[in-house]
Amino acid sequence: MTHRLLQTSAVCVALALAAFTRPAAQADPASYIARIEGPQAPAAGELDALSLAQLMEHFHVPGVSVAVIHDFQVHWAKGYGSADVVTGAAVGRETVFQAASISKPVAAMGVLKAAQDGRIDLDDDVNVILTSWKVPAGDGPSSPPITPRALLSHTSGAGDGFRFPGYHPDVLRPTVVQILNGARPSNVGPVLFARPPYRAFKYSGGGVTIMQLAMSDLYGREYPLLIHDLVLGPLGMTRSFYEQPLSREHDRNAARAHDAEGRAMDAKWHVYPELAAAGLWTTPTDLATFAVELQQSLRGRSARVLRRETAREMIAPVGVGPFAVGLQIAKTGEGWYFSHGGSNWGFRAALTGHVRQGYGAAVMTNADRGGQLADVILRRIAAAYGWDSLDKPLPR
Repeated sequence: MTHRLLQTSAVCVALALAAFTRPAAQADPASYIARIEGPQAPAAGELDALSLAQLMEHFHVPGVSVAVIHDFQVHWAKGYGSADVVTGAAVGRETVFQAASISKPVAAMGVLKAAQDGRIDLDDDVNVILTSWKVPAGDGPSSPPITPRALLSHTSGAGDGFRFPGYHPDVLRPTVVQILNGARPSNVGPVLFARPPYRAFKYSGGGVTIMQLAMSDLYGREYPLLIHDLVLGPLGMTRSFYEQPLSREHDRNAARAHDAEGRAMDAKWHVYPELAAAGLWTTPTDLATFAVELQQSLRGRSARVLRRETAREMIAPVGVGPFAVGLQIAKTGEGWYFSHGGSNWGFRAALTGHVRQGYGAAVMTNADRGGQLADVILRRIAAAYGWDSLDKPLPR
């Protein structure tokens, strides 16, 4: 199942609940890790009294992987628990998880790169790009066009609200056009437009899937290879693949899906042909690398994919709803953050980063209650590092 709006806001809610206290003076990761892993003092609630290992048991999450951003770099990354309760394989830094809807902002960066290169315009009719399928015509000749900006900010008027369930590896899977038309063997309905663009916000996995097809049509290339060349490769995201189903080679170090009780599902994972919306396999370290690149691009310190003026599209709300192009934007405490969450069958994930300061975090889990665990971990990271606290140490 893909990410919904209420789940995207969970990152910001978690940060808002954090007790911002003075972090350790030194930048040694070990002191921060110990504080995050241990019981919290003072304990403001029942969960604060638990260690990280106890929290994993409490939420029935076999495995979790964490990466923390500090001073515009990945400060540390660590895996905990079991990647697969069937084999007993441990979670390591290289273990890949399904990113679920965090696939969307990475895909959005690829669209922005195409715009930066002059291949598309974010505010043009997406039907100009599409060749293998067309967005249905609106009511009347003056109906405003459906644009890439609207599709990637969930303000296009698409009314699907899809929670993609994915497909068992052994069943027939639909093409992208079949998904958009709601035709067999697709397991979701057609992508329909309920209102003109920019009238209201409604989270739409179907809208992002339209952009997946548009990008493939534009470049005449398979989407996994295209997004690798546009984003993953330039950023050095070497443990990230828009690969569905996952190859045998990459599956050797992939986490298994688990249910809300931490039990193995009836397949190791589901397959998501909705690649841009839900199909990314990655690690927290790679997601943190993505977030750092955006932070540095916004400062004008890096342009491996986007220049500063283009990167700003990812943090500038479009005027309706909480999204910019690909990312949710929200104020928490004194800080503004970009964030996205993910929810696939047996996987939950969260990514957040400060718009201007050099901090953030990525958390990935392999169970249906992993989102609750991720929220607690993010609160602990925010408290340990003193995010948005006046007494936090100055960046080095």
